[in-house]
Amino acid sequence: MIYNIIVPLLKGSILSNLLRYITFRSIYAAVTSLLISFIAGPYVIRYLKKYHIEDNVREYSPESHNGKKGTPTMGGILIIISILIPALLWADLTNKYVLIMLSGITFAGLLGFVDDLVKLKRNKGMKTWVKLSSQIIISLGLGIWVYYAHLKPGYESLTNVLFIKNLFLNLGIFYIPFIMIVIIGSSNAVNLTDGLDGLAIGIFALAIASFILLSYAIGNVKISDYLNLLYLPGSGELTVILASTVGASLGFLWFNAHPAEIFMGDTGSLALGTILGLSAVLLKQEILLIFIGGVFVLEAGSVLLQVTGYKLTGKRVLRMAPLHHHFEMKGWPETKIVIRFWIIEILFILFALSTLKIR
Repeated sequence: MIYNIIVPLLKGSILSNLLRYITFRSIYAAVTSLLISFIAGPYVIRYLKKYHIEDNVREYSPESHNGKKGTPTMGGILIIISILIPALLWADLTNKYVLIMLSGITFAGLLGFVDDLVKLKRNKGMKTWVKLSSQIIISLGLGIWVYYAHLKPGYESLTNVLFIKNLFLNLGIFYIPFIMIVIIGSSNAVNLTDGLDGLAIGIFALAIASFILLSYAIGNVKISDYLNLLYLPGSGELTVILASTVGASLGFLWFNAHPAEIFMGDTGSLALGTILGLSAVLLKQEILLIFIGGVFVLEAGSVLLQVTGYKLTGKRVLRMAPLHHHFEMKGWPETKIVIRFWIIEILFILFALSTLKIR
């Protein structure tokens, strides 16, 4: 909004010229979201406590989680507000990448919000088929939009292949269901990882920080040419929204760090997972997402392994799934698990970014 009003209104002025720089607006978007989180956080927590919008510990959680009962949930509201306001202020609202991302955040957040409300009423979320059907509808809409938006004419159905320079996989019309799988998969993976104080939000912030670098590079003709990346005009504007997302994540982590004062709930996890998946889709880095979101993949994979192993053998492969609960059952302190998972995520990201030159 500031960009769309000030730049044409004060054309040629120092302020107008500053706002043309994506880096300048990205920094202030991150700062704005961080400040909103710090200021609004205590009020949101008090409001949720006042109306008893609290977490009910699931029966299959480790016993150590009993002390978490009564912690305010639906903190994703704080995250989404802290993302959307700075994005609306600092991003170019005529940019297709921005509009698609803002829509994804909003609809996924609304779905998570409804799911959290249902949990409060009957101690269980939405029925699995209802929730999955809703995710399919949202991801289908986003997939069709991305495919027919012609963000890069001639490259609508292509995705990057790792390790080989200028090689793309053409999925044709099947690119839309591919987008759906990426978005739904990342959204549910973040949801599964959200089980320890600071775990999901910390890993997410690290993953999105890497996408900030990618979006700036891919949206810059010189840098993308140097790194042999597909140049996507206009994609650099995603940097502003993603910077806002990192600011909001760090602001939420301030309150979500152990012992957590607030949980994000599905309102936050589904929205954040959609941001992660959409970032990969819009930047044509869907395959690279496997490594950038490495810990999320491990967490989701551990659940699949546990369910499959139990059905085939009647025995549990892990002491408890997702993976972070397995280490809790082994006696690891919660903070140690969280920090070690953060370190593992950093290693995944370093490898992912290194592949940009291994071509």
